[in-house]
Amino acid sequence: MAKKRDIIVAVIIAVGFLFSVAMIALVFIGIYSTDGDYNIGGFGESVGIIELFDVINESTGRPVIKQLDKWVDNNSIKAVVIHLNTPGGGVSISQEVYDAVLRMSEKKPVVAAMASVSASGGYYIACAADRIIANPGTITGSIGVIFQFQNYGPLLEKIGINTETIKSGELKDVGSYARSMTKKEELMLKSVVMDTYEQFISAVAEGRGMERDEIYPLADGSIFTGYQALNLGLVDTLGGLKEAVDLAAELADIDGEPRIVRPYKRRKGSIFDLMEQVLLNINKQFESKMAGPQLLYIYQ
Repeated sequence: MAKKRDIIVAVIIAVGFLFSVAMIALVFIGIYSTDGDYNIGGFGESVGIIELFDVINESTGRPVIKQLDKWVDNNSIKAVVIHLNTPGGGVSISQEVYDAVLRMSEKKPVVAAMASVSASGGYYIACAADRIIANPGTITGSIGVIFQFQNYGPLLEKIGINTETIKSGELKDVGSYARSMTKKEELMLKSVVMDTYEQFISAVAEGRGMERDEIYPLADGSIFTGYQALNLGLVDTLGGLKEAVDLAAELADIDGEPRIVRPYKRRKGSIFDLMEQVLLNINKQFESKMAGPQLLYIYQ
C-alpha cells in the first residue's frame, strides 16, 4: 500500500515539475520571440504612423527603431509620421531612434508630429524628420543634457554604514552614491555632458538648416510652446496628427485620402502572458537599478 502511495506521489511531483518547466519555457519564448509582436494593417498607398510615447529608453525606443527599419522597404508605406509625446530620455537610445528616422527619410518622407510634450530627446528625434508639426500648446525645446546621481554619504554615515572601494584609477568610481564628487570628477563629467550637448546642437542645426550660433541662445534648457517654437524656427507648422498625416501624404504625392497604417501588438490575455509581463517588469526594474547614472536628453 505504501509503495503504491509513493508511486502516486512521485507521479504527481513529476507532472507538477513538467508543468512548471512548460510554463517557464512558454514565458521565455514570449519574452525572446518579440519579432512577431508588431504587425501591419492596411494596403495600397499608405501613411504609416508610429507612436513614441513616455520616457525614451530601451523598452520604448527599441520597438520604434525596429518598426521604422521594417517599413523602409515596405512598398505600400509611402510616408511615415512619427507621433511624439515624450519628455525625452537616454542620450544613446534617443540617438539610435534619430538615426532610424534618418534612414527612413532617405527613402520616404517623414513628418514628426508633436503631441502634448516633445522635449529634449523628443525634439532631438524630431530633427531627423523632413518636417516638424506641433500643436500651438505643445511643450518642446529643452535642448540640453543632464547627468544626475544621488549622494547618500551623510545619511549612510549617520546610520553607521561605510563603503570601502578599491579602484584601478582615481576616477573609476565617479558617480558613487556614498560620497560627494571631487573637483576633478566634476570637470570630467562636465566635459562628457558638453560633448553630448554639442552633438545635440549639431543635430538641431543640421535638421533645421540653421547655423550653430543661431541654436546656442535657444539651447540653455528652455522650453517653448509650439507657437513659440514656430516663430523661432524650431518647427515648420502648427497642427495635430491629422494635419501631420495630410502633410506626409502631400510630401509623398499620394492622391486622395491616404490609408492609415499603424503597428499594433497582438492582444495577450493568457496566464502565460501575465507571467511574462510580471517577469519583464521585474527585469526592467533590475536593469534600471544596475544601469547607474546616465546621460539624459530629458525635460524634468
